Amino acid sequence: MTTTPAPLPVSPPAHRWRAPAAACTTVVLWASAFVSIRSAGEAYSPGALALGRLLAGTLVLGAILIVRREGLPRRGAWPGIITSGVLWFGLYMVALNWGEQEVDAGTAAMLVNIGPILIALLGARMLGEGLPRRLLLGMGVSFAGAVVVGLAMSGHGGSSVLGVALCLLAAVAYAAGVVSQKPALAHGSSLQINTFGCLIGAVACLPFTGVLVSEAADAPLSATLNMVYLGVFPTALAFTTWGYALARTTAGKMGATTYAVPALVVGMAWVLLDEVPTPLGIVGGVLCLAGVAVSRSRQQTGPTRGNPARPVEGSRHDEERQAKRT
Repeated sequence: MTTTPAPLPVSPPAHRWRAPAAACTTVVLWASAFVSIRSAGEAYSPGALALGRLLAGTLVLGAILIVRREGLPRRGAWPGIITSGVLWFGLYMVALNWGEQEVDAGTAAMLVNIGPILIALLGARMLGEGLPRRLLLGMGVSFAGAVVVGLAMSGHGGSSVLGVALCLLAAVAYAAGVVSQKPALAHGSSLQINTFGCLIGAVACLPFTGVLVSEAADAPLSATLNMVYLGVFPTALAFTTWGYALARTTAGKMGATTYAVPALVVGMAWVLLDEVPTPLGIVGGVLCLAGVAVSRSRQQTGPTRGNPARPVEGSRHDEERQAKRT
């Protein structure tokens, strides 16, 4: 069922840098998460790692929510909060943690990066968002880059049918969670939506409580600190900045933005883990960034010589005028 897209918030010119800055913050922190997951995953099982991360994120977000006195979001936000909480915060994190233990890093990167494509398709179908040619072209270039990065990272592990299925499940859960969260942001702030989404995800992961407690007793301090880092920064902060940017653009464009993550992971692994990227990995990273630039660029709709400016057919202004006539 297609819904009429809600008007995007219009920021004053002096504040228009905030949404791009929020999106960049999210991308950088999500890229750093792959490095931390690699460390924490050596001591924590997938479910326990997801629960510990979500509990840390919920505590931080809840404290900020109380300090800011934002309270509960409006009733219309709760369907999206519950759906995204279960699918994105809960199922996605467990499936991704588990899948990365069953397949090599390259295969996981390629499979999970199907998510942004699904977001664009679901956004067009469920939210009434368009599929601009530049968005499709940019996503195609970025996905090719993600495949190249994946090929460059492959060869250091095996792949199982279970692992492939888990990574695909993570991609679907991620896409469905993003598309579910988008309408909720019209009824509450990003902080509200993500605080309660993170809480619901933590509740969904409570069956892993016993495993988390037993593994925490034996885990090295570095692994536990990495788990806490995942909850505070790539979860609490990054999901909030993501929601802020998502409320001001389409789900498809935000999904395409995450294709910058593989390129950043290559660079971070080089700096933090001393993993020198191969020429193939560098080429893939450049393709990812080029695709993001294309997908985020704006179509020129101004007047051309001999062709006076006119509204684009199917634009929101046309729809509003047509609604008034009828």
